[in-house]
This record gives sequence, structure tokens and C-alpha cells, in this order.
Amino acid sequence: MEIFWFGTLAVLLIGYFALEGFDIGLGMLLPVLGRSRADRDRLVGAMAPFVLAGEVWLVALAGVLFGAFPALEGEVLSGLYPLVVSLLVAWILRDAGLWFRRRVDGPRSTAAWRSLWDWAVCLGSAGLALTWGMALVAMAHMAHMAHMATGMSGPLLDPLSAAGGVVVATAFCFHGWTFAAWRLPGDPAARGAVRTGWGLLLSACAAAAPAAVAVAFLASAIVGHAAPPETLSVLSVMVLPFAPILVGAQVWVWRTFSRGAVPTFF
Repeated sequence: MEIFWFGTLAVLLIGYFALEGFDIGLGMLLPVLGRSRADRDRLVGAMAPFVLAGEVWLVALAGVLFGAFPALEGEVLSGLYPLVVSLLVAWILRDAGLWFRRRVDGPRSTAAWRSLWDWAVCLGSAGLALTWGMALVAMAHMAHMAHMATGMSGPLLDPLSAAGGVVVATAFCFHGWTFAAWRLPGDPAARGAVRTGWGLLLSACAAAAPAAVAVAFLASAIVGHAAPPETLSVLSVMVLPFAPILVGAQVWVWRTFSRGAVPTFF
């Protein structure tokens, strides 16, 4: 049962990086690819419908972590508290930018208002990518320190964790660039990117690779922090019936918004 829930946790984390990585990357690239207000509107409209669907994976990941690995959840929150807070702040800032950027109309106020929230999307997305990369490195460091019996504390900001943040941010930017080319095939913003579904799949694998490597490195530590078998069995009965709903919702979102006109209400 521990292996099953570890696999569930791994799928959710890797799936989040693959399905949310493109809109985080596109948010970082918004000032670069969106040279005009119309370009930025089109780019945000292309990726915004997928944001909530991608965030569902993160919510489900947190639920599995709390329910199936409560001891690990406590160690992550206490050991990575500054990074967890930074992640939440960046998440709120990015989402606020997406929902507020089109809420004011008027010839004088619209440009300044949208510019403000476009930068919120960009900075929030950069914060998400960098913090995720640093968190993966920090968790690997914590697991290594625990294995060496030298304590669970360690620096959260060092050259290695900074490099992890840069790697994740770069992978997400590549994924976002490829998504823009795939979703907006006639748009010159993502000129030079592969515009096929296979190209998007490749960039999704690149975005998910850091999470996959971290999960593989942390496998023994995660399994060792699993809840008792009785708890995992009850959790299976409560959670598994809702799995088809999660999958079905993801399929509906992609079938509805992956083709056709770009929504204009973002």
C-alpha cells in the first residue's frame, strides 16, 4: 500500500510540473513574447483556461501528502517554511494578475492597470518556478542529511539550490514557449518553436524531468514516512472513487480549450 501511495504522489507531482509548467513558463515570458497589449491578451487567453486544471494537481498533491505521508508533511513544512511561504505568495500574485488584468476598462486606466497585473503574472510565475526548483533541491538535501544522521537542517539558499531554481525556470520557459507555438500556430510570438503536439509533449517531459529526478532520489525517504497501513486503506476507500472525476475534468478542459478561438475574458 505504501508503494501505491508513493506512486500516486509521484504521478501528481510530475503531472503538475508537466501540466502547470507551460503556463508558469508562459507567464515568465509574457513581457518577451507579448510585445504589444494585444499580444499579451492573446497569450494570457491561450493559457489561462488551463491554470485551474493544472492547479488541481497541486491541491491533490497536498491532500495525498497530508493524508498518506503526515510525518513527511510536517518535516517539509517546518524545514522548508520560508520556501513554502514564498511559493504561496508567488502563487497568489500570479493568479491575482490573471484574474484582475481585465477587470478595469477605460482609455486612460486600462493600459496602466493591465501593465501592473501583467508584471504580477510575470513576477509571480518566476517566483513559482524558482521556488519549486529550490524546494526540490532542499528536499533532496534534507533526505541526504537524514540518511547521514547529521540532522535535517541545512541552507535553503546556496549555489546548488539556486541552480535548481534556474533549471526549473528554464524548463518551464521552454515548455511555455512551445505551448504558445502549439496553441497559437499563426502567431509570430513564438517564432522558431516546434508547433506540433509532439513538440509540446517533448517540452512537457522536459518540464517534468526535475520533479521526476527528485522523486526518484527521495523515493526511500518518502516511503519510509508513510502512514500506517490501516490509515492508507481507509484513505484509498475515500479517495479512489474521485480519481475518475479528476481525470475526466482534465480531459474536458483540454478538449474544450486546446483548439478553436482563444477566450477573450482573460
